[in-house]
Amino acid sequence: MSNYAIIETGGKQYRVSPGDVLEVERLDTPPGDTITIEKVLLVNLDDQLTVGRPLVEGARVTAMVEDEGKGKKIIVFKYKPKVRYRRKKGHRQLYSRISIQEIGANGGVAKAATKPAASQTEKPKEEVASDGPQEGVGDKPKRTRQPRAEAGS
Repeated sequence: MSNYAIIETGGKQYRVSPGDVLEVERLDTPPGDTITIEKVLLVNLDDQLTVGRPLVEGARVTAMVEDEGKGKKIIVFKYKPKVRYRRKKGHRQLYSRISIQEIGANGGVAKAATKPAASQTEKPKEEVASDGPQEGVGDKPKRTRQPRAEAGS
């Protein structure tokens, strides 16, 4: 019983489920704001598959913009042989990191599970008492060769 949708944003299509975090082309929404994506191509809620032609009527995906940033740098190198033409240029694509909050279509809604607070899930680490150095930890390999006898004595 997996709930998912296929959305389109920034000219690309993504398969998303509630709770997913993904990087999309930069949005004009500041971090911390909520967006509603209306370009939903397919929705699967409670094993009810709805395919749009081209979009699903009344379907929406709600997401929160978490962060903005730049992607990995790529090098664009233009080269023409025999004429000494070389151009080197770098490019870093801007992106927005979004987390999917809920998927809704035809009255049905699938929400992301809420995460418990970090203090509740964090358990204290138990220390293991040791009587001395453990075997195999920090030991240097033993010499297997005998020292060389000096020649000419």
